[in-house]
Amino acid sequence: MSQSNLSELELASLLCSRVCHDVISPVGAIANGLEVLEDEKDEQMREFAMNLIKKSATQASAKLQFARLAFGAAGSAGAHIDLMDAKLVTEAFIGKEKVTISWQAPVATMGKNKVKLLMNLVLIALTTIPRGGHIDVTVDDDVENAAFLLKATGKAAKVAENLNGLLAATIPVDNIDARDVQIYFAGIIARKIDMDVMLGIDGEEVTIGAVAKE
Repeated sequence: MSQSNLSELELASLLCSRVCHDVISPVGAIANGLEVLEDEKDEQMREFAMNLIKKSATQASAKLQFARLAFGAAGSAGAHIDLMDAKLVTEAFIGKEKVTISWQAPVATMGKNKVKLLMNLVLIALTTIPRGGHIDVTVDDDVENAAFLLKATGKAAKVAENLNGLLAATIPVDNIDARDVQIYFAGIIARKIDMDVMLGIDGEEVTIGAVAKE
């Protein structure tokens, strides 16, 4: 029988798989680089290996810091998060090779669940521009009742057919995987803090908005 809601155990397991999937590549590259350093005598190869280790360690750290804010507790219950910290962590996570990001937000702290939703919306925006592009993030100045607006622009921009259903938990999730669970999780957060998420696409631009329920 199909179901539209994951159990707490299934959700936790899939989110763990998602984090592991994100960090396994840079961690594996670090291990490969260390093997080269151990066996290789050529100075050029050793320099290449060291650069690979440094780059991969930076990537792994950025991915883990982002996951801590987007998926983890990131502080005690009721904690607030500095929006500047969220900006810096998000920029480091995205990097500059395939996607660029601009971020307009007040200098303030915000409830951690709102920040978690914002960062998960960034992840959703990334899925809509698979060939790369630009993401523009805007946060209202009214922090207590803030609305979010994200615009993702890129070639072959698209919105997955199941995206809205996963956000609203209105489609069967029997076959949900570690990639899609993040979208489902974003919907849970939005409902928890009484915000509605809306998506639209016009040519090569995808718009994602989140506002407080009336």
